Order: sequence, then structure tokens, then C-alpha cells
Amino acid sequence: MKILSLFFIVTLLVSDVKPQDANKLLKEVDESLMPESYEATRKLINEEPIGTKKEFTFYTVKKGRDKIAMLYLLPASEKGRSTLRLGENMWLYIPSANKPIRITSLQSVVGGVFNNADIMQLEYSAEYDAAYSDGTDKEHILNLKAKNKTAAYDKLKMWITKDKKILRKVEAYSASGMLIKTLEFKVDKNFGGGLIRPSVIETYSPLFKGYRSFMIYQTIKKRQFPDEVFTLNYMGRLGDLRK
Repeated sequence: MKILSLFFIVTLLVSDVKPQDANKLLKEVDESLMPESYEATRKLINEEPIGTKKEFTFYTVKKGRDKIAMLYLLPASEKGRSTLRLGENMWLYIPSANKPIRITSLQSVVGGVFNNADIMQLEYSAEYDAAYSDGTDKEHILNLKAKNKTAAYDKLKMWITKDKKILRKVEAYSASGMLIKTLEFKVDKNFGGGLIRPSVIETYSPLFKGYRSFMIYQTIKKRQFPDEVFTLNYMGRLGDLRK
């Protein structure tokens, strides 16, 4: 009886500690991917089954855990457009309309496999709770559950290297357990300031057969911004930050 009691006590202690440890690892993954506040330039490439490609270049700024804004640089037809995300709320600004319109996380303003939530990704730990799954000799595997229904995906499965805690793969699932897409993190690059992370994110989906999208980080740099930058009134002036 004493042995059994001790076993149940140990089991309870492990079950209490593991989620805390998993969420700590998830936070470390966030920190390894991006500074808390930064500016970055990215290229997005959408490949279609017929072999055609569409390319976009963005200037992105982020502050804290819930503010991110993005300015379209290329192609010329999209130049001047911008998007803003505050928590789960998102807007698109089109210069010709001269006012922002609401968009959703599952939409894609650029087409392809990446949706708006992927392109304007906040910290994983801000949106998900983590628990350990069975890992491998070289990788931790986390199961992530959305903290609320506003997240783009109900569940994520995440592969992280044990040695350097670098994110390698994410599978996104619906509430019913259907695989929505896979994101692979590749080509580690030194961006300076102690930040070494994958520079390429490739995504594909069973729902979009033959389509692939790539997000390529060209520059990432720590930078602080006033809160004014992340407001609806500032969306038409994001280009001023690059001068």
C-alpha cells in the first residue's frame, strides 16, 4: 500500500510539473525566434501547381506580445498596403480606399497557403498552452492547445531540437483533429545581436494540393517603437519608419 501510495503521489507531482515545464520551453522557443520588439524584412513566395509563382516583400514591425504591423513593399501593385494585428483583431489598409477594413485570421490577403495569422504571427505562448508528447532522441515534441476560440488553430504539434531549442516543424489541426497545414522551419541564419534562427518557413496543406508557400526572413533587428505605430490612424504612415 505504501508503495502504491508513493507511486500515485509521484504521478501527481509529475503531471503538475510537466505542463509548467512545457510552457517554459514554449516561451524559450518564442524568445529564440524573435526579439520582443523588432523590425524585419521578409519575402513571401507562393508556388502554384501549374508552376507559376507570386512574390511579395514586406517590412514588419512588432512590439511586445500582441502588436504587429506590416507594410507591403513589392510588388508595385501592392505597394503602400499595410496590415495591423492587435491581439486577435486584424485590419487591412488600402491606400486608394484610405481607410482600414477588418480581416480575419484564417483569410489570406496574399493568397497561397499562409493565412493572415501565419504572416502576422504573435508569440506562440501568448495563444497556446503546451504539454509534452513523446519526443525523439534529438527533438522535444509539444502538443499545443489554443487558450481561446479566437486562435487560428485549435491545436498545434511542434518539434523542437533538444540541443539548441530551435523550432523545426509545426503541424496545425482543427478542433476535429483534421490536419490543416504543416510548417517546416529551415536554413538557420545568424541575424546578428545573438539571434540565430531558421530563415525560411515552408508550408503546405492537404487542403491545397500542389501549392506551397515560403516565407524568407532577410533581416531582423531589435528596435523599440511607440504605441502610436500600432494604431489604425498610423497604418497609412508605416513607410515613415523606414526613412
